Amino acid sequence: MFRYPNGKTYNPGAVPAKKREPKESYSNRGMTLEEDLNETNQFYLNRAIAVIHKKPTPVQIVNVDFPKRSAAVIREAYFKQSSTTDYNGVYKGKYIDFEAKETQSETSFPLKNFHEHQISHMKMVIDHGGISFVILSAFGSVYLMEAAVLFEFWERKESGGRKSISKKEIEASSHLIPLGYQPRIDYIKVLEKLYFH
Repeated sequence: MFRYPNGKTYNPGAVPAKKREPKESYSNRGMTLEEDLNETNQFYLNRAIAVIHKKPTPVQIVNVDFPKRSAAVIREAYFKQSSTTDYNGVYKGKYIDFEAKETQSETSFPLKNFHEHQISHMKMVIDHGGISFVILSAFGSVYLMEAAVLFEFWERKESGGRKSISKKEIEASSHLIPLGYQPRIDYIKVLEKLYFH
């Protein structure tokens, strides 16, 4: 049993998965955004292009059973703290830190998918000279949105404005990431144009 810091039980199987209509889009290619990014990062690592990994979620184990010497069964654990962003690493001597988000909405990207501590973390990364951004899977495509752009939409929401980013705004303010076989989501190609030209 895993618990959140507030004591609530984490149960990934509690909510049945919704059945979705098949679509001809990125989101229905049989892989999740996370799986595709993990494969992309492995491609970069194998070819010594970049060293970028998914951050593990910190867990505190509080109850373990040992039914036999060679096996341990975790009976109770808690998420230690809210996680920051999904991925971090280094590319050409620069610290890279980013979050990956998906939406099924066809018209906008809800800002409730982000949390205050993630925004604060990304701001600190930029303040210290790192590169921070968000990879968004939306509207059948994948986009890279620089953190500074996300901050503008976040501030608008915090000031009582719109609580989502419209499809038109994402298309105008983000960079479409080319999709392929190897690597699947070549976000380094976008970073090259933005920061390393």
